[in-house]
Amino acid sequence: MARGPLPLPVSLDPAASLPLHVQLREGLRAAILERRLPRGARLPASRELAADLGCARGTVVLALEQLTAEGYLTARPGAATRVAASLPDDAVPSFSQPREPISASAPRLSRRGARLAAAPHRRYLAGSAAPDAFALGRPALDAFPYAVWARLLQAEWRRGPAGQPDPRGAPELRRAISAYLAQARGVACEADDVIVTAGIRQSLRLLAELLLDPGETALVEEPGFPGIAQALASAGLRTVPIPIGPGGLSVIQAEASMPGARLAVVTPAHHYPLGHTMSLERRLDLLAWADAAGGWIVEDDYDGAYRYAGRPLAPLRALDRAGRVIYVGSFSKLLLPALGLSYLVLPRGLVTPVNQALAEIGPVPPGIGQWALARFIEDGHLASHLRRTRRLYGLRQECLVEAAARFAKSIIAVAPMEGGMHLIARPGPAWASGLTDRDAAAALGAAGISAVALSTYHAGAPQPGLLLGYAAVPERAIEPAVRRMAEVLRAASGPS
Repeated sequence: MARGPLPLPVSLDPAASLPLHVQLREGLRAAILERRLPRGARLPASRELAADLGCARGTVVLALEQLTAEGYLTARPGAATRVAASLPDDAVPSFSQPREPISASAPRLSRRGARLAAAPHRRYLAGSAAPDAFALGRPALDAFPYAVWARLLQAEWRRGPAGQPDPRGAPELRRAISAYLAQARGVACEADDVIVTAGIRQSLRLLAELLLDPGETALVEEPGFPGIAQALASAGLRTVPIPIGPGGLSVIQAEASMPGARLAVVTPAHHYPLGHTMSLERRLDLLAWADAAGGWIVEDDYDGAYRYAGRPLAPLRALDRAGRVIYVGSFSKLLLPALGLSYLVLPRGLVTPVNQALAEIGPVPPGIGQWALARFIEDGHLASHLRRTRRLYGLRQECLVEAAARFAKSIIAVAPMEGGMHLIARPGPAWASGLTDRDAAAALGAAGISAVALSTYHAGAPQPGLLLGYAAVPERAIEPAVRRMAEVLRAASGPS
């Protein structure tokens, strides 16, 4: 006798800070891991579940598809959705089972492992409730068109797999990216020039191994995102940090410190983390250097779509006439971090060798969501989303600057930037001279406010400050978060 669907031990709270689809996804994940939903259990149909929970069907579909992609659920066309018979977390014991405390000596780590384990950046496990204020690199999830995305994902599931995954990425997505870049960023390219990847670190390691030999030199920005230097170092390259000024990286000023360098990784549209825009003169100098040295430039345009003031300059790729610029972009900051999709736009001369290398070493980027993302771009949803969030982020940046000036000006100084998704809080007169930005970030983290110390982005002498992401923070939440931040920093600084 067939068993009917089990009632789900999950409830949703519309007033909670987490989106409803995240609440449902994490509630189902917990129920599965705690064995309250046994393996093979049949789930109600999405419409029935949406009616029971009092939410939109798209909310249910998105949560179920994410859990299916992660291996917690199984779904076949025309059949019920069920809890997977073999779970990805089988090694995790049931939460309901008492466990004896285990005592173990601290593991012996490699020098590299010790450095990674001691990294000061705040990290959150997938599904954990990281604070929105003021987390870095997180887009406005409250502005994302979930209903549209759920409909496209559902269509992708109905469409079924397209055969053997292409290590370059789905052809539909590569065509959509090339068309989008030509229209929105002035980057002329063909679909064959585009490679879909799982992130900039994977992209950099692949390029480093293909273009340079171990021991050769690569230039990185100082300060800069530490993951870039780590990815290059993992490929055996020696990295040389080049100090960044208001006009961006200057190869003319840095020539003495970079003999033999043949690779430079830069963020010319909006330097990370200082926010400088590389001047046209320095862009042309950099292009001339790459041409003369037979070198390569990796242009990381991580948030070039977000600019609120000033005149945008053309990307380096649009100025490149010698085929020396490799353009890198990401959808994780524009849309959803869970997408995990980035892309490379290669000079024509690199297309064949990179394709051959991908066929040998991979890995293939996540396949689920590529067709849906292609449709999302082609149907104009990406352009609409960027227009909407560009206005929204500009407003949220203004709110953060105003709130800091009103409620925290004695302890921090926050100046606006012409673009991006974060601002820098510099120490004010009430900031104790003995308080490091790393200690300040730790104190804020303990109080539920996310901030990253600026000094962690410096390879040399650090500049103190705090990086504050504002894109994911609703306007109504900015002022209370700034007030709380000021209280914590004043307490950490001690009596004046």
